[in-house]
Amino acid sequence: MSLSRTPRANRVIGELFEGQALKAEIREIAAAHKGRDLDLRNAVVARLKKGMQEGRAAAERLLKEDGCGRCCSMRLSALQDAVITSAYEVATTFLYPVDNPSRSERMAVAAVGGYGRGMMAPGSDTDILFVLPYKQTAWGESVAEAMLYILWDLGLKVGHATRSVEECLRQARADFTIRTSILEARYLVGDKALFEDLEKRFDKEVVEGTGAEFVAAKMSEREERLRRSGQSRYLVEPNVKDGKGGLRDLHTLFWIAKYVYRVQTTSQLVAKGVFTREEARLFTRCEDFLWSVRCHLHFLTGRAEDRLSFDLQREMAQRLGYTEHPGQKDVERFMKHYFLVAKDVGDLTAILSAGLEARHDKPVPGLKGMVERFRAGSRRITLKDTPDFILDHDRLNVADEAAFRRDPVNLIRIFHVADKRNLALHPDAMQLATRSLALIDANVRENAEANRLFLEIVASKNAPETVLRRMNEVGVLGRFLPEFGKVVAMMQFNMYHHYTVDEHLLRCIGVLSEIERKVNPDNGLANDLMGTLKNRNLLYVALLLHDIAKGRPEDHSVAGARIARRLCPRLGLSPVETETVAWLVEQHLVMSQVAQSRDLSDRKTIENFAAVVQNLERMKLLTILTTADIKAVGPGTWNGWKAQLLRTLYYETEPVLTGGFSEVDRGKRVIAAQGQFRAALSDWSDEKVAAYVARHYPPYWLRVDLDTKLRHARFVDETESAGRSIATHAALEPGRGITTLTVLAPDHPKLLSIIAGACAAAGANIVDAHISTTTDGLALDTIAIRRAFDHDADELRRAARIQEAVEQALTGEVRLPEVMAKKLPKGRRTFTVEPEVTVNNSWSNRHTVVEVSGLDRPGLLFALTNTLSRLNLNIASAHVATFGERAVDVFYVTDLLGAKITGAARQSTIRRALVGVFEGPAEDEEPAARRMARA
Repeated sequence: MSLSRTPRANRVIGELFEGQALKAEIREIAAAHKGRDLDLRNAVVARLKKGMQEGRAAAERLLKEDGCGRCCSMRLSALQDAVITSAYEVATTFLYPVDNPSRSERMAVAAVGGYGRGMMAPGSDTDILFVLPYKQTAWGESVAEAMLYILWDLGLKVGHATRSVEECLRQARADFTIRTSILEARYLVGDKALFEDLEKRFDKEVVEGTGAEFVAAKMSEREERLRRSGQSRYLVEPNVKDGKGGLRDLHTLFWIAKYVYRVQTTSQLVAKGVFTREEARLFTRCEDFLWSVRCHLHFLTGRAEDRLSFDLQREMAQRLGYTEHPGQKDVERFMKHYFLVAKDVGDLTAILSAGLEARHDKPVPGLKGMVERFRAGSRRITLKDTPDFILDHDRLNVADEAAFRRDPVNLIRIFHVADKRNLALHPDAMQLATRSLALIDANVRENAEANRLFLEIVASKNAPETVLRRMNEVGVLGRFLPEFGKVVAMMQFNMYHHYTVDEHLLRCIGVLSEIERKVNPDNGLANDLMGTLKNRNLLYVALLLHDIAKGRPEDHSVAGARIARRLCPRLGLSPVETETVAWLVEQHLVMSQVAQSRDLSDRKTIENFAAVVQNLERMKLLTILTTADIKAVGPGTWNGWKAQLLRTLYYETEPVLTGGFSEVDRGKRVIAAQGQFRAALSDWSDEKVAAYVARHYPPYWLRVDLDTKLRHARFVDETESAGRSIATHAALEPGRGITTLTVLAPDHPKLLSIIAGACAAAGANIVDAHISTTTDGLALDTIAIRRAFDHDADELRRAARIQEAVEQALTGEVRLPEVMAKKLPKGRRTFTVEPEVTVNNSWSNRHTVVEVSGLDRPGLLFALTNTLSRLNLNIASAHVATFGERAVDVFYVTDLLGAKITGAARQSTIRRALVGVFEGPAEDEEPAARRMARA
């Protein structure tokens, strides 16, 4: 179980951490205070505390100097060993000495868990096991208690257990967590023979013959851990310890290796034929990098922080020595390295899994897997039409190790066969593919057959995301498309994108496949349009390529279109098809921007958008691409409100592109929406429904979903029945992680500013909102704020406070500027976004359009709208979208006489005033993401 320390390890650790001098000094201090137990303990704790502080400071200094994460973790573990050994010696020699101990008065102290590996981070727990020969004695209890008090006084987080050898074995048989803990146990101090007896019996009575059940338990634990922390290894704020591809995955690998192969080091796995020498070195490199990141993270934060959050990533990049390159920030280069290491950890997991299956210690997938692993021999069936591949236990494998050398196109063909036959890929084949990547050269990339097969994989009607993901995991995708290889593991340092670029592209393909199968009604209009496309392949190719030029100094949309024009002919697309794909890549952001930040009831908006898309087929393609792109950004980015905006933009533009003809006439769409509303509100009289319907303008019926319309109607009815002119209502939506606030109030020019300011002053972060005006002069606002509490009762109390703040602001009971100055927290800025203000008269026939973008913060919308009011501008409508930390706010304004702002001097004044809003003090670091559209 324990790993003996090598001379090299001693040299890496050094005397300061081995603590021989410290232990000698502790003995002297204890001897000087013998007989005065309290003074003795205080003196010992004081010296140990000083030694730990000096040791940790030295460990951090050496980590910055040599960059060796493994060395740092070993140094810190050795320092902890010295502390525990000293505590044991003080307890047994000076506090509770026994001149002639009985057979029961023996004890061994062992490091277990992560500490048992002889590696720990600055904030790691100290897990120790007191091993006894029989049941606990008064002496053993006193010694353990004295040691623990010393360790607690040092401020250590100590996990401890006291068990006899027999108890250890019995509990290890019943509990895999305890079994793993003892597997990693390492002798520290005390009766070594007792510990060795535990080692020997554990190996013989617990480990032997139980490899398969241990592997199954550990893999099950891993799946549950990843489910809790987020399945993807490409989440842009990863957990270094528990995330996919993190340290815990490496630990799980080694637990399994120790248990099944009975090895103590990764080099021994080479001798067992599980890893090649290069793969063993890769294991060490991954471990060293992850330990380096984790130790730096703990030192930087001063706590056991394992999540690489945005506010830490930049400083971490600088501590680790990353520098900025053209098109990529230092932090983005650091995080790309992190994700590449996480990918390598995944590769090592697959390699070990293959070795385990060969030994029959890991069940093969499928219904009969548990039976198959006990059968002698293997089921290997040669495929008739592809002799280079075989079926191996119902998984696709290579016929022999020369399969890829004989025909390098097989590196693409194997994935094509897997997709067409719906087969899982054998880990041996994937391992061989990874080792054969050099075979994919310029000749293979230009090979017509390889490109035909690849295009069929990308546009497959089966499971294109799954197959492309496997191609990416083994490196084939990035090798076949070098442009894709450049964005593998590339993160973007912003709060909008949840995943790395390659992960986002693959998820886009998955969403598009879901749209084509029409299995999710949330995909909105895209579901209906997909079946009407003339060439579906173009959409799959465009989605795979739309972000492929990220990380370059120039606009990624323009650079991506250039890549598409070069790549599409290689894939067999005609010049016309190539140009369509290039256009989609170049314009892939346009529809989202127009839908979320323009007035869709303004004729000029529709005409400008129609001029971009040019024809109906392109608009269909762009609508579906936009849906998939937004949805694949991350959880919560796609919702019914955005689906409705895209639907409205599509149907408003359709008549312009078709010369007046629309599949669904605007008037008919309004009537149909009102009909649905009437049918759902069956408890109201026809007269009452008709009167309510007449209070809303046509855009309301097209833009708002049915559930919200019904909620609005009942809220308005209850408010007016109570004789109130201003009211709010809160409802919880646990599934979306939001609380919905509905506000009814008389409309006036500053209403938007007041609501935004009141929410910000109450500490509410708005995630989306919809503000409508009725024909009788009321504003009906639906605002979604980010949920703050897990328990509904707590969240409802918070919502009540926000409601009160909004109502008080609307009735004039509080002055918002004063309240916000007191309540808005100040903090450092994690992100920097250069503010931009555009004043444009060509985007609307009736209004001047003011577009403002910059770093979002609580209260920003209030500050902007307040500034516009002070400039004597009327806000006709506002469209506020937030993309992570970047706010993009668009205001349709006129002067007080209802005219456009045409004077150059007046426009310059507006720009200066709005830019000045962003130059104020830094605010809270978590921006209030907002989505608003006021009609």
